[in-house]
Amino acid sequence: MSEAARSLLQRWGASFRKGTDFDSWGQLVEAIDEYQILARHLQKEAQSQPNNSEFTEDQKKTLAKIATCLELRSAALQGPFRKQESTQSQEEFKLEDLKKLEPILKNILSYNKEFPFDVQPVPPRKILAPGEEEDLEFEEDEEEGGAGAGSPDAFPARIPGTLLPRLPSEPGMTLLTLKIEKIGLKDAGQCIDPYITVSVKDLNGIDLTPVQDTPVASRKEDTYVHFNVDIEIQKHVEKLTKGAAIFFEFKHYKPKKRFTSTKCFAFMEMDEIKPGPIVIELYKKPTDFKRKKLQLLTKKPLYLHLHQTLHKE
Repeated sequence: MSEAARSLLQRWGASFRKGTDFDSWGQLVEAIDEYQILARHLQKEAQSQPNNSEFTEDQKKTLAKIATCLELRSAALQGPFRKQESTQSQEEFKLEDLKKLEPILKNILSYNKEFPFDVQPVPPRKILAPGEEEDLEFEEDEEEGGAGAGSPDAFPARIPGTLLPRLPSEPGMTLLTLKIEKIGLKDAGQCIDPYITVSVKDLNGIDLTPVQDTPVASRKEDTYVHFNVDIEIQKHVEKLTKGAAIFFEFKHYKPKKRFTSTKCFAFMEMDEIKPGPIVIELYKKPTDFKRKKLQLLTKKPLYLHLHQTLHKE
């Protein structure tokens, strides 16, 4: 076993145990958080390029199935928020079922038995090699600059609409609801199945809360894509680490190239959290979660329009 594989398995194992511990203790919000973050890591590894992975294709299929089970358990804890391509219903997926997967994850390199649950990973769309999307995107509007430098922003198929309910209130603590009203893009009408991925990251780009996807936009009109959807931030404002930011990645599907691409992104920092409307600037991809090399998407007055509501006991 390589050092890189050993390190990954140790981190995943610790995260898995942390989630099941929270689950068994009745700390459901923390369990959901842990399950969803781990599921995303496993999905990312499962859909990595063969020459950029420590695992075989069969092992990656098993990782993807474990990720599906984590999301099923997460959905069972919070109520169904999206459909899974599985004969295993969300309500039936219990903690004791999930715990059966811990030894499989721990021994993934030697595991060669049939997976214990009838689940299937979400089929991936095309994953691009480094630099490939930059070439494919080059023909896009020159003012928007095509793709930025860095790793490509191509994503596996996710079913848009993974919004989570508001957390329980706590005395003296503040919860934030963000209504995504609309985004301004000069080619708004050409975007297919557009949606926005919302995440909260620390200064190092690490997830602080579960990542959420909006449903596909409600309508497109002139230079705007309209969403009018509420996002419940899954951590009390007072518990967010210093330097954290809320990111909004605008994504759309490209049928000719068969992948979902990030078109642009925006972010809101902690000092911008205040009740009422706010418009924030749009930046060129790839998404820079560390906020070190930012380039505006366009010089035109086109923004992401939000409305903030704070809830405090």
